[in-house]
Amino acid sequence: MPNLTHFMIPADDVDRAKRFYAALLNWKIDPVVPSRDPGGIAAMQYHEITTGPVEPGALNTGGLYKRHQKEPILSFVRVEDIEGVVSKVEMLGGKIMMPVSEIPGVGLTAMILDTEGNLIGIWTPIE
Repeated sequence: MPNLTHFMIPADDVDRAKRFYAALLNWKIDPVVPSRDPGGIAAMQYHEITTGPVEPGALNTGGLYKRHQKEPILSFVRVEDIEGVVSKVEMLGGKIMMPVSEIPGVGLTAMILDTEGNLIGIWTPIE
């Protein structure tokens, strides 16, 4: 079965979104050297996201780019301390859409809106 290998987050304000994700999840976010194609990566203001070290079965790279139209994203981010992460959301300019809740037999989850209005799932599996 194919696995999810990449995610892309649209942002109205790329710098603001970079600050939000770096502070909330400690992600490394670096600009990609633009191509000479005016309609390519340069127009997107594309940044590469590294979420952490490569682990078997883990998705650890993604992209952040300038939004050109309203487009949704919904990805779930696995964290060790879901309560700690969710407690920082509003202070960083996001909004809690669903507080930390239990999914029986699976783990804990929450839904947040980031500073760009994207819905993001946060989860911690049962260990």
